[in-house]
Amino acid sequence: MTDTVTLKSNSEFRRIYARGKVYTNPALVVYVMKNRAGICRIGITTSKKIGNAVERNRSKRVIRAAFSALRNEIEGGYDIIFVARGKTKYTKSTELCGIMRKQFLSAGVIKNDSSFYKAD
Repeated sequence: MTDTVTLKSNSEFRRIYARGKVYTNPALVVYVMKNRAGICRIGITTSKKIGNAVERNRSKRVIRAAFSALRNEIEGGYDIIFVARGKTKYTKSTELCGIMRKQFLSAGVIKNDSSFYKAD
């Protein structure tokens, strides 16, 4: 899936928080909900608990980088919200990509491609 739109309005965030499925990890929380639009829409949330503006922006950058690595594997038609946690700012995007992949697999957002995991 290559087309991605960002979620911006408070009502969209509240709807996904209320009706979406939650997948947690010490470094990242993901809310996933199927939509009818046929495109992937994402939103990123960082609170002031994360730290100052520099640390919050780093958390968002790391989340965006990890998501962009997985973007092509994602099926269309999902609303996804990423919530940064305290460990997010210390995590590299490659580590977060693995965490995100596990969460997406359990959510059914990406199909389990067994050829990816095979070691020859």
